[in-house]
Amino acid sequence: MIDVSLVREAVRQRKARSENFLGFEYLRFSDDYKDIPRGTAIFQDTVIWGYPHIGRIFMLGKGIREQFEKPFWVEEKVDGYNVRIFRVGDRVIALSRGGYLCPFTTDRLPDFINRDFFEENPDLVLCTEVAGPENPYIDESPPFVKEDVKFFVFDIMRKNEQGFLSQDEKLRLIEKYSLPSVEVFGRFSHEDVDKLKDLLIKLNEEGREGVVLKEDSEENRRAKYITSYANLSDIKVTAKNMLQLPPEYYTNRILRLVLFMEEEGIERTEHLYEELGRAFIDGLFDAIEQFKREHKVYRTFRCRFNRRENALALVELLQRTSRHIQVVQKDLKEEDSYWVLTFDKVFLNMTGLLGHLLSGGLVFD
Repeated sequence: MIDVSLVREAVRQRKARSENFLGFEYLRFSDDYKDIPRGTAIFQDTVIWGYPHIGRIFMLGKGIREQFEKPFWVEEKVDGYNVRIFRVGDRVIALSRGGYLCPFTTDRLPDFINRDFFEENPDLVLCTEVAGPENPYIDESPPFVKEDVKFFVFDIMRKNEQGFLSQDEKLRLIEKYSLPSVEVFGRFSHEDVDKLKDLLIKLNEEGREGVVLKEDSEENRRAKYITSYANLSDIKVTAKNMLQLPPEYYTNRILRLVLFMEEEGIERTEHLYEELGRAFIDGLFDAIEQFKREHKVYRTFRCRFNRRENALALVELLQRTSRHIQVVQKDLKEEDSYWVLTFDKVFLNMTGLLGHLLSGGLVFD
């Protein structure tokens, strides 16, 4: 449990705040505070710890030798958004990385997760990536999810405890309850670096994001490593919203791309230069053309819900929590067995700047 005095101090410093949403009242840590990670949530006497930060290595061989003392498991890092799924009373809900109760993920849980897991393991928390082209948060999607979304369990925690179940215990539960899971590539050692590099080249060619490395030890040290494809994709999909992101978002991704190529022995080609330039320029051209047509820069999202009220709750959440983005509901209708929500995210900073520049406004460097 968390010390009560520490919680009170976090509230006083506005690092934690009360939330009341979908019938739940809880305390959410909106920022890291001392050893309490952002996204930690307290439901009366139950603490759902925030998912810890995982460091990124840029040089695979040297990074493994520096960060891991023992063999490690290698799992796919799926390109989606991170949630923690658990039972509160007689309901199973999902919290976002930031600790918000997610109406979309909670709504879709019955489609992907065996409820028996929570009936028989009420003290456990599923750490899950949700990915696919019809998610409400991010533009990117893994190549193997062609429509809607899918769930991918990658860790299991206990309520009121930091840390995770062992890999063996996690895999046993995944198999027992037929839980959807990230792909586990196996257990590697320091001597397997060349084998791991071959795997990363394959993932890069397939347009997949990368891997997470998890040491097979009590310390459970972790690191992530990203493919060059993922870095190009990040640049491409965020160009429309470039003004909202810090410059280091892009410089870090260019550096990661180059170091991945250096590490994996991938040759520099005219195609690469063209792809990097296109990633930046096409997004900006699209933004300009969109503004000229509609006087706003935006992306359209589409999501499927089992219950109409959860779709409306998602719009409410996004409108309340989105900064520098205007969320505009376009449509909500029944389609097959789902309620399908369509909405726009209007990028206010880019919209404002293009309106100023295209009308002949001045900018002082």
